[in-house]
Amino acid sequence: MFSGLLCGADPTGAVYVGSKVCSGCHVRIYEDYVGTAMGRSVVAASQTRELVPVSGSIAVQSGEFHFEVARRGDELYEDEFQTDASGGLIFKRSFKLEYAIGSGTNGITYAIRKGSYLFEAPLSYYQRARSWRLSPGYENTNAGFSRPMAAGCVVCHSGRSRAIGGRDGVYGDPPFSEMAIGCENCHGPGSVHVQQPSKSNIVNPAKLSAARAEEICMRCHQAGDTRVYQSGKSDADFRPGKPLSDVVDIFKIPLDPTTAAPADLLEHHFSMQLSKCFTGSAGRLRCLSCHDPHAMPSKKDAAAYFEKKCAACHTVNSCKLPIAQRAQSGQGCIECHMPKRDIGFISHSALTNHRIIARPDEPLPAVAFNQTTPDLTDLIFLNRSSAGPLSPLVLWQAYGDLAERSPRYQARYLQLLDIVAAQSPGNPLVQAALGRKALRQGGPEANRRTVEHLTKALQLGFTAPTAFEDLADALAAIGKVDEAIDTLKRGIELSPYAPRLHKSLVLQYINAKQYALAKAEMRHYLELVPEDAFVRDLLRKAGG
Repeated sequence: MFSGLLCGADPTGAVYVGSKVCSGCHVRIYEDYVGTAMGRSVVAASQTRELVPVSGSIAVQSGEFHFEVARRGDELYEDEFQTDASGGLIFKRSFKLEYAIGSGTNGITYAIRKGSYLFEAPLSYYQRARSWRLSPGYENTNAGFSRPMAAGCVVCHSGRSRAIGGRDGVYGDPPFSEMAIGCENCHGPGSVHVQQPSKSNIVNPAKLSAARAEEICMRCHQAGDTRVYQSGKSDADFRPGKPLSDVVDIFKIPLDPTTAAPADLLEHHFSMQLSKCFTGSAGRLRCLSCHDPHAMPSKKDAAAYFEKKCAACHTVNSCKLPIAQRAQSGQGCIECHMPKRDIGFISHSALTNHRIIARPDEPLPAVAFNQTTPDLTDLIFLNRSSAGPLSPLVLWQAYGDLAERSPRYQARYLQLLDIVAAQSPGNPLVQAALGRKALRQGGPEANRRTVEHLTKALQLGFTAPTAFEDLADALAAIGKVDEAIDTLKRGIELSPYAPRLHKSLVLQYINAKQYALAKAEMRHYLELVPEDAFVRDLLRKAGG
C-alpha cells in the first residue's frame, strides 16, 4: 500500500495528474485523507449546504449595510443592500457563492466569480460561533463583493490554483486545476510515477532531510513578516524535496524582548523551533513527528492521539499535576502545553500554540532574540538553504514591503533601490519603484522622471493598478491630461475592478472640464462598487 510513497526526488519532466489518479492504487490513504482538513480545504460552495445552517435567509448588519445568505434551490447566495433613512432601497445586489474555502475547523469563507475574477463574499460561517458573521476584516471596512481573492491566500488553501501572475484576483477558467489540497502538494507531480510506479520517482517527505521536509509545510504554515519570490517564480514552481528558497524567501522581523509575545498565526515552524522539545531533540522534531498528513484524529480521539506522540519522549511522571487533575478536561497534554487562543484579527477563530510551553507564563528563550546573521543583522531569513550571498533584488523587495509598516527599513530600502537600479534596469518592478520615488519627490523634473520610469515599467509588462495611477498623476502634473486619461483607461481595461483607477479617472475628467464623462464614469463605477457612499454623494451633487 505504501510502496509508491517512498523516497525519491521529483523526476524531470513529471506533470501533475491529480489526486483521483493517485487514489487508484492508494485507496485507503486517499479515503482517509479526504476526511482531513487539508483534504476538504476547497470545495464547490453547494457542497457545504448541509454543513452550514441556512433556514430561509440569515441577515447580518454592518453599519448602514445589510448582508444576507440564503439557499435557493441547490445553491447558496449572498446579498448586499442598503436603505435610506425612510427605508427606501438605495441598492441591492446578489451573487451565487461558487467556492467554499476552508475546512470548517475554524470556519468557511466563500468566493464569488465575476468573469475571470474571484472575490471574497462578505459573510463567512464560523464553526465556534456556529453562525454566519462578517468575513475577516469586514468589521472595519466594508468591501462588499469587491475584495479580490489574493493568490497568496488561495494557493495555500487549494490543491492547484490557476492564478494569473501580476493580476490581483484573476484566475484561469476553471480557477483550480485541483480544488482541495491534494497528494501532489506534498509528493510532487506524479505522472512519471503513475506510468512506472517506483520508490525512486516520487517524493516521500518522511524520507527527506528535516529541512526539506519542513519546507513543504513551511510553504503554507510559516508566513513570516514578508515573503519575496525569486525573479520570474510563483508558487506553481515549488517542488517538494527542492529548497523552498528556490522559489520564495521568507523573512521575519527580529523579536524585541521588551514587547509583548509575538503573534503566531501561521508561525508554526518558527514557534516550534523555540520550544524545548525542539532543542532537546537536537533538531529532529519536525511537523511529521506529531502530524500524519494522511489522517486526522476525530475530536474525541485527538487528546489520546497526541498524548501518544508526547509519550514518544515523555513519561507519565514528566507531568507534575496530579493524575486526577490531568483527566478533568479530557484534553490531555496539549491543553496546557499547546493551548489554543483566539486569533485577534479573525473573529470567532482560534489557533494552537506550537511553542510547546511548560507553563502559561513561560518566557521566550534567549535564542528567540538571537536569530539574525552577520550578513543580515535586521531580518531573520527563515528558510535560508545555503551560505551563499544574499540577493540584493530579493532583499530590496523585502525591505520595501516592511518599510510600509516600519520606518526603520526605509533607509535600507532606498539604498538597495540604487543598487538594483544599476544591476537590474530591465526589471519592471524596479522601474515602477523608481517612478514612485520620483513622484514623491515632486516638481517638474521629478514628474518627467516618473513618466519615463513608469512608461518603461508598463512596457516591460508591469500590471499593478498603482503604476497606471501614478503615471496618470505625473502626466497630469506636467499638463498632459489627455494622456493621463488614456493611461487610466488602459489601466481600467486591464484591472476593471480597481476602485482607485475609476476614481482617478473621474478626477482627471473633472480637471479636463469633461463633466459629462466624469458623471458617466461615476455611474459606471457605482455599478461595480455601489457601497461607495462618497462617490454616490458626489454624483448626486453633480446632478447625475
